[in-house]
Amino acid sequence: MLARSAVGVRGALKTAAKLARGFASVEQADCVVIGAGVVGLAVARRLAQGGRDVLVLESAPTFGTGTSSRNSEVVHAGIYYPPDSLKAAFCVRGRELLYEYCSEREIPHGQIGKLIVATGPSEVPKLSNLMDRGARNGVDGLRMMDGAEAMRMEPELQCLKALFSPVSGIVDTHSLMLSLVGEAENHGAMFSYNTTVVGGHLEGISMHLHVCETKNLDEHGNGQFPLQPELELVPKVVVNSAGLSAPLLAKRFDGLNGQVIPPAYFARGHYFTLANTKNPPFQHLIYPIPEDGGLGVHVTLDLNGQVKFGPDVEWINGVDDVSSFLNRFDYSVSASHAERFYPAIRRYYPNLKDGSLEPGYSGIRPKLSAPQQPTSDFVVQGEETHGVPGLVNLFGIESPGLTSSMAIAEHVVAKFLT
Repeated sequence: MLARSAVGVRGALKTAAKLARGFASVEQADCVVIGAGVVGLAVARRLAQGGRDVLVLESAPTFGTGTSSRNSEVVHAGIYYPPDSLKAAFCVRGRELLYEYCSEREIPHGQIGKLIVATGPSEVPKLSNLMDRGARNGVDGLRMMDGAEAMRMEPELQCLKALFSPVSGIVDTHSLMLSLVGEAENHGAMFSYNTTVVGGHLEGISMHLHVCETKNLDEHGNGQFPLQPELELVPKVVVNSAGLSAPLLAKRFDGLNGQVIPPAYFARGHYFTLANTKNPPFQHLIYPIPEDGGLGVHVTLDLNGQVKFGPDVEWINGVDDVSSFLNRFDYSVSASHAERFYPAIRRYYPNLKDGSLEPGYSGIRPKLSAPQQPTSDFVVQGEETHGVPGLVNLFGIESPGLTSSMAIAEHVVAKFLT
């Protein structure tokens, strides 16, 4: 059966490539998860544990090469998100599941706590609003403290007031994803990398996925998709967890109501690392008041003690669909970006020395709202929204997607696929 063998997918692709144009091999499958980021992996694991035959299709050579490996690696508490939103519910539940999972499997992580700081009088009311929102979302242990107490905790910090979140933390995302892959495989899930789902079509109520080898899509090199797929997969269940390209992929499902597919926007975030730090200046995560499109340039510590600052928000346009599908975004970090980082960081870390920031890495946020618009919630779509049995679309899974990953998987499988 195809869904039990990724080798079968690659074999079918190679066979189909040899056929005359206009013909594609058609194969049946049980459950197909599109995208091997942390959310797709969590869904695949959950489905496989439930006894389903799971096939994960990933366009990259391995798992987690997109947003899942280009973020702050922070375990969020659930403070920032509107009450009753999916982000709030999934973040709080996901944090509990994530800490439990990592503790039981000895995946490197640390519940190191976070200080959200107000550095000017106008920011103090915003801090109070965040505390109220976090409490409504069910975040335990939140405590407001004056600047003196916060600066005793963190001597290099400068602030007027701070909100302390003891349940925030950090996690080694690669180790987490490696564990999810292993557990999914142990329950029979198969992975086919270098395999791109480029679209699909409905026949009756069945979704037919159009699949190509990534190298063949890459060879087009003109921003265009091939006229014919190399393989048609007909699964009972499809989870569109394609991350940055999830809305664009859904628009290429011929027969799916386009009115239910939200627009896609992309916001790049750059990170810089602190050079020559034998002793990190902070022991906790330090966050400013959130800004439009993000949570502000904050201090993140990784499990090796490296200090990172970021991300900023840089909206990007003009990304063609093929580049989005193949993760061909510009991830370079120019040293000149540091000029914008120094003043932002010095608002709460005044002793930051000139020349101490080094370019780190960048990531792209999959946004569903444009600049200056209110931040969108996660979108989790099932049959009741689009009318296609067995199809689940996951749109706009930006932060706190990492923290929420296991809760999203729990919800998707329980609500739509049981």
